[in-house]
Amino acid sequence: MKASGCSFGHNLEPQLASNHHAFSIWIRGPFRQGHSLVISRNHAPTVFDLPAVEYPACFELVRELRDLLVQKWKTKSLSVVMSCGAEANQTIQHAHIHLVPRHRDVPLPPAADVWSSLK
Repeated sequence: MKASGCSFGHNLEPQLASNHHAFSIWIRGPFRQGHSLVISRNHAPTVFDLPAVEYPACFELVRELRDLLVQKWKTKSLSVVMSCGAEANQTIQHAHIHLVPRHRDVPLPPAADVWSSLK
């Protein structure tokens, strides 16, 4: 289902991996190279609003994308983040999951202070 005005209301290209319920893309900034999203094809506000079959399908894609990121960005660690709701700083009201490759002694940039403060 597509919601008017939603940045994710259409399939963005190029897709890294996909399944029937979700797709994944690289995104530019604000964090670092390899920052990727898994995006639900269903316009649900958060992952917790996804129908029962779509929720695990998104996380199957997270696992698949993890393997790609580890290989491409030579990392062993990832930040996997979901902001669900305004108080959690969710800015796009469409279910999505961030994956950010991480390396020892390389902090997240200031735009991610909210994430790094949750250590």
